[in-house]
Amino acid sequence: MTARKHYWLMKSEPDAFSIDDLKKVGTEPWNGVRNYQARNFMRSMRVGDGVLFYHSNCKEPGIVGTATVSSTAYPDETQFDPTSDYHDPKSTREDPRWSLVDVTFERKLTRTITLEEVKQHADALGEGFALTQRGSRLSVSPVTAAQWKYLLALE
Repeated sequence: MTARKHYWLMKSEPDAFSIDDLKKVGTEPWNGVRNYQARNFMRSMRVGDGVLFYHSNCKEPGIVGTATVSSTAYPDETQFDPTSDYHDPKSTREDPRWSLVDVTFERKLTRTITLEEVKQHADALGEGFALTQRGSRLSVSPVTAAQWKYLLALE
């Protein structure tokens, strides 16, 4: 396992964009995030940071793969497009509100580490882990190095 400075959990609905889609394209802009806290997390990401790719809002939600942050944050173009679901009429090119990072496929896990399985390990993962915290719905959240290692060992 490569040593990295930061790790993240990034959620996507597989009907919209799955780990298989990322594998097919290789690298993709992680656009459409419209939560300030998640946006701020992306703004703090560095090239080489690790990503746990999580399928949400599906029959079997869970961690399905890993990826790497492959760019620093830059403005999300969808905020300027009036035909986009992610358009923000208050955002301007001079003062963009929303950012994204590029994410590059690393690998698909041999099996899904399901949300239910993750919850069974809540004590070991510690307080504040997004998937075991009630009411946490962020699409992007930090993961500690210890949590990263523990979760991938479940595979």
